[in-house]
Amino acid sequence: MMMPPPVAHQLDELSREVALVCDASGTITWADLRAENVLAAQRGQKLRALAAQGTEEKVDRLLLQARDEKVVGWELILCRDGQKPTTFAFSAQPRDGHLVLVGSLVPEDYGAALAQVSSTLSELSALHRETERQQRELHRRAEELQRVNRDLEESNRGVRSLHAALDEKAESLQRAAEVKSRVVANVSHEFRTPLHSILGLSKVLLNPLNGPLSAEQEKQVQFIRTSAEALYELVNDLLDLSKAEAGKAVLRPSRFATDEFMRGLRGMMRPLVPLESSVELFCPEPPAGLELETDEAKLSQVLRNLVSNAVKFTERGNITVTLTQGPRDTVSFAVKDTGIGIPPEYHERIFEEFVQVDTPIHKKVKGTGLGLPLARRLTEMLGGSLTVQSAPGQGATFTVTIPRVHPEVKEMTGLTERAEKLDPAKAPVLVLEDDRQTLFLYEKYLERSGFQVLPVRSVEEARRTVQRVRPAAMVLDVMLEGETSWNFLAEMKTKEETRDIPILVVTITDREQKARALGADEFWLKPVEATQLLRKLGELAHRGPVERILIIDDDEVHRYLLKQLLKDTPYMLMEATSGKEGIRLAREKAPHLIFLDFLLPEMTAFDVLDELKADPRTRDIPVILQTAHELKEDERSRLARETAAILAKHTLSREVAIARIRDALSKAGLGSRVEEREVRRG
Repeated sequence: MMMPPPVAHQLDELSREVALVCDASGTITWADLRAENVLAAQRGQKLRALAAQGTEEKVDRLLLQARDEKVVGWELILCRDGQKPTTFAFSAQPRDGHLVLVGSLVPEDYGAALAQVSSTLSELSALHRETERQQRELHRRAEELQRVNRDLEESNRGVRSLHAALDEKAESLQRAAEVKSRVVANVSHEFRTPLHSILGLSKVLLNPLNGPLSAEQEKQVQFIRTSAEALYELVNDLLDLSKAEAGKAVLRPSRFATDEFMRGLRGMMRPLVPLESSVELFCPEPPAGLELETDEAKLSQVLRNLVSNAVKFTERGNITVTLTQGPRDTVSFAVKDTGIGIPPEYHERIFEEFVQVDTPIHKKVKGTGLGLPLARRLTEMLGGSLTVQSAPGQGATFTVTIPRVHPEVKEMTGLTERAEKLDPAKAPVLVLEDDRQTLFLYEKYLERSGFQVLPVRSVEEARRTVQRVRPAAMVLDVMLEGETSWNFLAEMKTKEETRDIPILVVTITDREQKARALGADEFWLKPVEATQLLRKLGELAHRGPVERILIIDDDEVHRYLLKQLLKDTPYMLMEATSGKEGIRLAREKAPHLIFLDFLLPEMTAFDVLDELKADPRTRDIPVILQTAHELKEDERSRLARETAAILAKHTLSREVAIARIRDALSKAGLGSRVEEREVRRG
């Protein structure tokens, strides 16, 4: 059946194939209609001429291969008049010396997809090569890391060995230092006794009242006395230096005016300058009204040493001691002389023990070699520094710069001020200790552990503090400066109102048996570790929460008086001016105890008590009733059943209030009830 022409035309348009016949040389001998329409292929035209530029060789290879065998799916890019390249997948087969070629049109999107696939494959290949390269690099680095780890492990073993050796050396040096300190102290004390005898006897011999001496004998005895004085000075300096090095020198700060200090210093230093000397000593007046708060004795000792040193190396001229104010609340004492001076290379060495300047002029003057090291040590104890400026032949200026107020004094003042303001969230711990540094240490131990340090440095101060505040625990050093606290320990454990306060004795002398016999709950030798102290306080002391007390009273004056009576106690006070407000606060704040006035403007104590007892949140809160009203017998009976105590306002005192509070809290079982109420509130 013949198709109508329009249908045949549509089939031609929809067809995606072209057919060509070529001879052996590649010349087109026949082309179908679609080949003529799509490619403009004509008889006699070379198939090579239809190839896109650059793909001619691919056409030649197709023709060559198709002569011998059938070819399927050979892609060629052919063009019509050099324009609009089209991709075909050709199949070719030899027939009677000619080649029959049928090409299937490849869609443009397929070609683009093939190009994309080709590009993606190229990228994957490059990525694969890069991955392999990175793997090789990682492998190399892993090997390098293993080598470094082996080196570090070897170094670590070496460092551990070195640390062990250093620890052993440090222990050895510490033992040697302790032995040296004990030997120096013992020897120094042993030297003092015979030296006192020598000095005393030489003074007796030189006294004309005890019989005349010949001129030669007097000269010899004077030599003996001079040598004994030099040796005595050496022993004193050696002992003081040993104490300073061992940290055993006690700091005794006090407040004093500089004008009085300089006048006293002038009087002490004038005898250091011989009468026959041509050296004058000047001490200009210091700034008026200036006060220092530091160790006056140690500061005086430093300046005496510096003046004594200046006298030795100044043959003529003057020695001037001046005082000036410096920056950041410091003061500077300068001891300036017109002596022989000190070479620059010795400016630091002179502060080393037993070191003296090695010049002919300095060798003429004998010294102990301990005065300047001791002066620097004492200056450092005062929180300052000692420096020197000098040059040969131009004299020397030694400058002592110290804080106007010693750092420990500032710390102690801050510690005392912090203790005066009780933190209701912390339990107070009274610490009786005369060493300021130990007090600071205890504060650091306890500041983040629910305790507040109440520092005291004497037994009398401890007694005053206990009258003001009931501590949750006490830490006592029984060996104080100038007294012991044994009697205070016995007193605290004997009195009914303080016997239940846990007391920990921490001291330097092993008297555990005595401490336990007097009632101490724990005994330790110094030093005590932070974890050790906190663990024991946690076991023995009640840390809170601090008792909250609600005062319900419309009388502002009486509320003020009650607050004054409970001032400086570890209780946190809240106020309500009416019964309704008090009930609301009791429900919201869950106080541990309530002070309730009998007569309120809009309701009586019975009404408030009924409201409190009806609410599970407030039912167990103990109530202390206060009244200035004469109660009837039935009223008193009922109130006695529903309250912890009934107090008359006109007889209320601090002692009575605190005692009733303790009784009420104790009967209420504070330790467990507080926790229950806190849980209910949460």
